[in-house]
Amino acid sequence: MSARAETLLWLAQRISAMVLAVVVAVHIGTIIYAVQGGLTAQEIIGRVQGNTGWLAFYGVFVAAVAIHGPIGLRTILREMTPVPARLIDVAAAAFAVLLAWTGWQAAYGLYGFGGA
Repeated sequence: MSARAETLLWLAQRISAMVLAVVVAVHIGTIIYAVQGGLTAQEIIGRVQGNTGWLAFYGVFVAAVAIHGPIGLRTILREMTPVPARLIDVAAAAFAVLLAWTGWQAAYGLYGFGGA
């Protein structure tokens, strides 16, 4: 992989880490606030179901995870295993697609659009 591509991956991981820092804090803070307020999981889901703001928030969350995790896994595998770099790159890309797909399915289903 070219030096430019490696630099772009490095930058993407750093930017996704910054996004994750914010969305994880909001996610956990919201859960703590809701639970301390006496809401059950069912009541929380009822409040956010169909809310496009929360769907957009979790869409950003999923995108950040799908970018950040596979890049980190790729780096670890390249540094710690004898597996060919091209195979690691393909596996990391496949993992990114899997995370994006399953994350979006969870968010989409939770908010009542996917029938889940």
